[in-house]
Amino acid sequence: MGTLPVYPWRLAPDGLATRRQLRAAGLRPGGQDVAAQLERPRYRRGPLIAFLYRIELALQVRPMTAAKAAALAKANAARRTCPTCRRDAGYVIPASPGECVPCAYPEE
Repeated sequence: MGTLPVYPWRLAPDGLATRRQLRAAGLRPGGQDVAAQLERPRYRRGPLIAFLYRIELALQVRPMTAAKAAALAKANAARRTCPTCRRDAGYVIPASPGECVPCAYPEE
């Protein structure tokens, strides 16, 4: 793979899209190589870079199966379960305290 074409932010030609844009259209890159990149300048830092893929080579997103949906629901439930009191907190437990608010900050 040679040098990629680089486009300024918001000036990419038609027919190219980022991963997020492909996903919003129900597509995925499908194993294709990066076709180009966008660069957005930033103050006192390196530019933000977004990789672009060809829309005509993109494939449809694979459909969600029942097994995938069950595994995803189980993983999300594990993220909401407090390891100390074993209750569903109703929100994703933050990594910093590592437990639900009542367990992390008990009233004394």
